[in-house]
Amino acid sequence: MNQDQLKNKVAEAALEYINQKDDLIIGIGTGSTVNAFIELLPTVRNKIRGCVSSSKTSTEKLLTLGFDVLELNHVNELPLYIDGADECDAHNRLIKGGGGALTQEKIIAEAASKFICIVDESKIVPLLGTFPLPIEVIPMARSMVARKMVALGGQPIYRENFITDNGNMIIDVHNLKIIDPIALEQKINQIPGIVTNGLFARRGANTTLIATSSGKIIKQ
Repeated sequence: MNQDQLKNKVAEAALEYINQKDDLIIGIGTGSTVNAFIELLPTVRNKIRGCVSSSKTSTEKLLTLGFDVLELNHVNELPLYIDGADECDAHNRLIKGGGGALTQEKIIAEAASKFICIVDESKIVPLLGTFPLPIEVIPMARSMVARKMVALGGQPIYRENFITDNGNMIIDVHNLKIIDPIALEQKINQIPGIVTNGLFARRGANTTLIATSSGKIIKQ
């Protein structure tokens, strides 16, 4: 199976978490695998009261399909969040933010009772860090934060011609040695000017659904 077929396969597997409940409010992430999931949502429309979206792109897709998109501030309880990842280790710790929506994604993951990550097997790694770590920064802090990343052993590259939904910039940090993802996530987030970074380690996924090349779905 090719990668698009695997994305569709794992997106379909995630529907079982929606079928378990009625009148559900779900968090929706961002990215190509999530797009496949969104396209399948009309098949379980009767189970869904509304969605909380992590990006303008996902919001537009959901609205086009006729779903109510709710503000997180107006939602008391968020039972479920479905999102993809750029990398995932054996402990369901993730790197996210390749699409630039890491801040909203992290907020929704924190609010959700259960976070289900959907990936194909190419995203599974023994150690996080092959994929460059995205960091959302306040514009005036870009150069200062880049110097801090060099001091941590990384190679920061400014993501040109990209502005986040929050009006900020992204620095992608290459070649970081991420031995302790939780400690590094917290250390980076303490630097002034950083909104957040793409390590989802302190609050990783509760379950990761992995589509293998044979089409089998593995739960991790």
